[in-house]
Amino acid sequence: MSSDLVRYSASNGIVELMLDRAPVNALSMPLIDALLAGLAKARDDETVRAVIIGSAHKVFCAGLDLDLVRDKPGIETRKFLEKLYFALNDMQYRMGKPTIAAIDGAVRAGGMTIAISCDMIIAGDASTFGYPEIDVGLIPAIHFVQLPRLVGKHQAFGPLFLGDSFDAATAYRMGLLSEVVPKGTALDRAREVAERLAAKSSIIMKIGRDAFMRAIDADFRRSVENAAESFALVATTEDCQEGLKAFVEKRAPSYRGR
Repeated sequence: MSSDLVRYSASNGIVELMLDRAPVNALSMPLIDALLAGLAKARDDETVRAVIIGSAHKVFCAGLDLDLVRDKPGIETRKFLEKLYFALNDMQYRMGKPTIAAIDGAVRAGGMTIAISCDMIIAGDASTFGYPEIDVGLIPAIHFVQLPRLVGKHQAFGPLFLGDSFDAATAYRMGLLSEVVPKGTALDRAREVAERLAAKSSIIMKIGRDAFMRAIDADFRRSVENAAESFALVATTEDCQEGLKAFVEKRAPSYRGR
């Protein structure tokens, strides 16, 4: 695990994993690898009872580093998705201890994937959320699986296909968040909740959480496989590459429908 990208700290049975890729924690392969390594370390440490994922910066995570998909073959994109979609989901599924996302800032795209993978999301009231992929020629593929299950079809479609950001109050009303707290206090509140969870029997927590994960999993893995294929396919289209190029060049894209 690279301590330069994810800060790992442990105290009283609680691990904090702080994303630390300035300025906005754009998701790269090394950052995802570091997060997975941190989660694995916490999972394998029997003294750890709860895990918090937060950010060392004002932004929780702005999403994918676009260099991962610009002018890259589909197989390269697929390698990243195997980490962000499959490995992260599998890691969280097998953690055996509760995980909490502590958010006080902007969360977009792949950052939503990280947050939603946790068991709870606690957010400051000034935090914002969104799925802007559609505006740069991509699709938030995994969220076609995740979001409707959390908030329902009609609540999910607008954010996914309009690409507009929304505030913490809206996210809470939709059912995306566990709690909304005053700005700047999300990490403190996550620590309070983690302490309560850590005080429970570790073996009962593990058995109970494993049962909970099995109950909510259904056919999630197969659906995520389909989502990854769709994302990789979109990334190879001319319109996707034009959208990414236009975003970098700060101009309107000229889509050709292919």
